[in-house]
Amino acid sequence: MVFGYALGMEKQPNQPETLQEAILYFADPDRCIDYVKAWRWPSGKVICPTCGNGKVKWMDHQRLWQCSSHHAKRQFSVKVGTIMEDSPLSLDKWLVAMWLIANCKNGISSCEIARALGITQKTAWFMDHRIRLSMQDLFGSKLGGNGGEVEADETFIGGKARNMHVSKRERRITGTGGKDKVAVMGLLERGGKVRTAVVPNRRKAALQAEVKKHVEAGAALYTDALRSYSGLAQNYAHKVIDHAVAYVDGRVHTNGLENFWSLLKRGVSGTYVSVEPFHLFRYLDEQAFRFNNREATDADRFNMAFIGIVGKRVTFEQLTGKTESMLAEL
Repeated sequence: MVFGYALGMEKQPNQPETLQEAILYFADPDRCIDYVKAWRWPSGKVICPTCGNGKVKWMDHQRLWQCSSHHAKRQFSVKVGTIMEDSPLSLDKWLVAMWLIANCKNGISSCEIARALGITQKTAWFMDHRIRLSMQDLFGSKLGGNGGEVEADETFIGGKARNMHVSKRERRITGTGGKDKVAVMGLLERGGKVRTAVVPNRRKAALQAEVKKHVEAGAALYTDALRSYSGLAQNYAHKVIDHAVAYVDGRVHTNGLENFWSLLKRGVSGTYVSVEPFHLFRYLDEQAFRFNNREATDADRFNMAFIGIVGKRVTFEQLTGKTESMLAEL
């Protein structure tokens, strides 16, 4: 089994290893279809996404399959049932965009995607959010099992006052500290994965609920001296590092998460510039995906993102709250 792949998934032969190879490889529409088909139906048997019937016919001129059963949407493409459903964009653009988002260390903005693929910024923005959905971790078992060590920390994400125009600063910055920013909680299993979540605040109830949800009882848990973490020693081997005194005390530190926050904020401030609070969790999913698969090759990281395209969908209306007529423009 290839690094990080789901059970039954194997690396495809002659697949690209670099961005240049990916652009050339996916320039052929038939090769794109074969590539997506191989990941979507690894057994080789195409299944109708509407009724589940395995008796389908390939129509070469239309590049569609047709189900033998008579029902609505009996003709379907390889996009149906994935994050790409109902998108007029060709597969070559989708696959190259997914390669870029999965492998650009500090992220890549929708403006850059638009210039690279020759599409509008609005289309690129919509595409980016759908690709981020494929990178979302479904969170299986809890962290810290079998004697694992887990770091817990929180931070604030928001615009820097010194970078804002005076009029915007007066409107958006109404207090000090994290008053006008969004609180984010992080949990990192050493040698394993990071998990993130947007939380309403840094109070005890919010932070400890996330810890108990994602960390195995009895695990070694390391936090800073924030009072919201007090009381966790009842369920965990909880040790505290007071940053007013030191940043490391043997195994007790939160430097792994501090490293992740640094990468995240570098991407938010340097690449995306402005992130709306209600979309922040999507950017967290993207950065966590790259961080968790940082030891994989570009090709493997692309394939791991590709595994998550099936059974997930977000519409333009869901992202913006705007009408279906806006979607038609894409």
